[in-house]
Amino acid sequence: MSRFRGPLIALAALVGTGAPTVGADDKPPSAEGAAFFEKKIRPVLVAECYACHSSEPGKKARGGLVLDTRDGTRKGGDSGAVIVPGDPARSPLVQALKHGDAKTAMPPKKKLDADVVRDFEEWVRIGAPDPRGARAAGKYIDIEEGRKHWAYQPPKKPVAPQVKNAAWPRTEIDRFVLEGLEAKGLTPVADADRRALIRRVTFDLTGLPPTAAEVSAFVEDAAPDAFEKVVDRLLASPRFGEKWARHWLDVARFAESTGKTVNFNYPHAWRYRDYVIAAFNADKPYDQFVKEQLAGDLMPTDDAKRRAERLVATGFLAIGPKTLNERNGLKFELDIVDEQIDVTTHAFLGVTAACARCHDHKFDPIPQADYYALAGIFRSTETCYGTVRYINAQRQSPLVVLPKEASAAVARLTDTERKRIEDQIKSVRDNIAKLKDPTQQFLTSGQLSLLQARLDAYDGDGNPKLVAMGVRDRPARAEAAPPKGGFAGFTYNGSRVIGDSPVFARGEHDQPGTARVPRGTLQVMTAAPLKVPAGTSGRLELAEWIASTRNPLTARVMVNRVWLQLFGRGLVPSADDFGMAGRRPTHPELLDHLALAFVDNGWSTKKLIRSVVTSRVYQLGSVANKAALEIDPENARLWRVSPRRLDAESLRDALLTVSDQLDTTAPTGSVVARAGEGPVARFGGGGEPIGAAANDPRNRHRSVYLPVVRDNLPEALALFDAADPALITSDRPRTTVPAQGLFLMNSAFVLRAADAAADVLLKGTATEGERVRAAFLRFYGRPPTDKEQTGSAAFLKAYRAQLATDRVPAAQHERESWSAFCQALFASAEFQYRK
Repeated sequence: MSRFRGPLIALAALVGTGAPTVGADDKPPSAEGAAFFEKKIRPVLVAECYACHSSEPGKKARGGLVLDTRDGTRKGGDSGAVIVPGDPARSPLVQALKHGDAKTAMPPKKKLDADVVRDFEEWVRIGAPDPRGARAAGKYIDIEEGRKHWAYQPPKKPVAPQVKNAAWPRTEIDRFVLEGLEAKGLTPVADADRRALIRRVTFDLTGLPPTAAEVSAFVEDAAPDAFEKVVDRLLASPRFGEKWARHWLDVARFAESTGKTVNFNYPHAWRYRDYVIAAFNADKPYDQFVKEQLAGDLMPTDDAKRRAERLVATGFLAIGPKTLNERNGLKFELDIVDEQIDVTTHAFLGVTAACARCHDHKFDPIPQADYYALAGIFRSTETCYGTVRYINAQRQSPLVVLPKEASAAVARLTDTERKRIEDQIKSVRDNIAKLKDPTQQFLTSGQLSLLQARLDAYDGDGNPKLVAMGVRDRPARAEAAPPKGGFAGFTYNGSRVIGDSPVFARGEHDQPGTARVPRGTLQVMTAAPLKVPAGTSGRLELAEWIASTRNPLTARVMVNRVWLQLFGRGLVPSADDFGMAGRRPTHPELLDHLALAFVDNGWSTKKLIRSVVTSRVYQLGSVANKAALEIDPENARLWRVSPRRLDAESLRDALLTVSDQLDTTAPTGSVVARAGEGPVARFGGGGEPIGAAANDPRNRHRSVYLPVVRDNLPEALALFDAADPALITSDRPRTTVPAQGLFLMNSAFVLRAADAAADVLLKGTATEGERVRAAFLRFYGRPPTDKEQTGSAAFLKAYRAQLATDRVPAAQHERESWSAFCQALFASAEFQYRK
C-alpha cells in the first residue's frame, strides 16, 4: 500500500518538506551551462555559422541574424527569434539544423552530424545558456596587456586588515571577511548552535551525518578546543577521503564508460577512483597530486607500489568521453587531445584554453598557437583506455600494465569458465564460416570480439591481468611492433611519434597548417618557453610548470574549489573560469592569503580545510536577516552561512546511516569491472544488467562506489543533481523538481531505509515518546520541540487508524506506522538540508 496518505502529508508539513521556490531571473549561466556552451555549441557556431552570421565590421549578417553574441542569438533575425529557451521543438534554429525544409536548412550546403544537432537540442532544452557578452570580442591578442589581469599576476601576501569590531574575529580569515562586511554596513549573524555546527561540519568533511552520541559528546564538551577535536577526528576518518574525492571526481569528469553514441565500459576506471580517495585520505600534497595525474608514468621511483599508484593516477587523462565510432583516425586523435587540454586547463588552472582550438580565444589572451603548443604535448602522448573492437566501435587502444603489487578487481578464471568461453568462441567462429552475408558475418564477429576480450583479460594461469587506464609517451621514432607492455587483443598504431603539432585551421582535422608550433604552454603565464627535452612529450615539464609555486593560478584555483564546497559559493564565483569572462573574486586579499598559506603548508588540503572550518565565519548561523538580504541577497559578503541541500551522494548515504544499513567497507573494483569490456548493456558480475545493479536497493555501500556510467547514472544520484560525467563540473546545479519528492515517496531504496530505521527505533526504545525523541536525535541531531512531539503522536495515531480502516493486520500496525513516520522525516527539508 502507498504510505503517503493524509496523516503522513500532515506530518511532513509539520517538519517541512521542501525548499523555497526560486523564480526565473537573468543571472549569468551556471558553470555547467557555460561549460556546455563552450564545449559543444560555440565551436560549431564558429566553424559553421560565423561566416554568414557575425557582427564582423564590413560584413552584413545574412537575414539580419547575428550569432557571435549572446544578444544577437537571443534577438534573432529579420524573421524573428531563432531560439525559444527550454523548447527545442519551437526553436527555428534547431529545426533548421535538422534540414527538414531545404529553404531554411542551416548550414545550407551540408547537414551537421546527428550528435551535433542533439547537442543544440539539449542546449536549448536547458535554457540556451550563453556566457558571451553583448558584443563580439576583438581579434587582436595583446599578451603583455593580458598579463595585467588579476588572475595572471602572482598572489601577493596581504596584511590582515584592521576591523572596527576587533573582538569578533578568531582567525585571519575572519578579519578579511569582517572588513568586507563592515564596508557594506553589514553585521554577521550569531554563531550556529552546537548541534547545527557538528551536523554541518560532519556532512562537509565526511558526507555523513553525526551520530546522536557524537552530537551529545560535542554539546557536553566544555573544553575550549572542543570543536577543533571534532574537526581533527573527522579529517582523520577514512570517510573524509570518500567525501572529498567525490568533489575532485566531478572536476575530473570521472566515469566508467565512454559515453557518446557508442557507450562502452571502462572496466578499469575504478582504479583511478580509488587512487583519488586514497590521495585525499593520505593528504597527498596537492602539487604531487597534480604531477601524478598528468605525468605519473614519467616520475622516477624504485618502489613498485608507488609506481603502480602513479600509473593509475594518469587515468585522469584517459577517462574522458570518446566517440568510438569516429571513422577518421586523425579527427579521433585530435578530439581526445582537445578533451585532455580542456580538463587539464579547467581542473588545475581554471582557464578555458580549449576555446582556442578553432580560433584565438575570444576573451582571454590565449592565441590559437598556444592551444596547439599544448596539443603537441598531448599528441606526443598515447592514451590507453582499452575497449574492444565491436561492430561500429573501432577505436580501441591498449591499457597500461601494472606491477604485480597492484590489486585485482575480479576473481580468477576457473578452468571450467575458460573452457566454456573457448567453446563459445569456437561455436561463433564456426557460425561465421557458415554465413554468406558479409553484413551478418561482420555483426557476428562482434560477439567473437567480446568473448575474446573476456578471455584476454586473464593470463594463462587464470589470473586477471593487472592493467589500468592511463597514458604513456609515444615512441621517439616509428615502430611497427607493439611496445613493451602491449595488451593482447589490441592493435598499436606506431605511425604517431613524439613531435610538435601544426595549427589546424578552424580546428578542422583536414586543414593542417604547414608550420609546426613548438610544444609549450600558455604564454600569458610563462616568462620563458617551456623546455622540452629531446625524445620526450613534454608532459612532465607541463606538470611541473602547473604544480610550480610560481604558477599564479594553481593554488588559487584549488583554494577556491575548497571554499566553494564549504560555503556553497567560491571566492571566485566562476570556479572554472578565472579568465576575462569569469567573475572577479569577492575577497581577493583573502584568496591570496589562503593560496600562499596553502603552499607554505606543503600544499596540504587537510590543513587548508582545517583553517577554514575553524574560522568564525564558517561557524556562523544560517538564519536570514531581512536588512542584510536587501543589501547582499546572494550572501557574497558572508554575513551568514547559506543553507543548501545535501549533495546526492550525502543524501543517499545519510538514508543508509540513520537506518543503520551503511556498509563502510570499500568494495574492490566495481560492477563495471566485473562486467568487463563491451557495450554498457552487458551484464555485471552477478548476472544483472549494470543499470539494475546501480539501482539495487540492497546496495549498502557508500555512493562514491556506485557505478558511474555515462548517460545512465543511478536514479538516487541523477534525480538530485549529481554531476554529469560528460562535463567538467565544479559547482553542481541545484534544482527542486517533483521527481525528487516522488523518489522519496515511492523508491524501493527509501522504503527499505524507512523499514530499517523503524526496526532500530522499535528495538532501542520502550515508549512512543522515547521513540519520537530518538528519531529526531537520529535524523536531525536534535530533540523534538513540544509541538513536534505532539504532532508526531497525532500522526502515529491517525496512521494506525488508517491501517485499521484498510484492514491491515493489527500485528503489522506498529512497524508500518513507524516506518511511515521515518519516511516522512526522510522527506523533510531539515533532513535534506545542511544549515
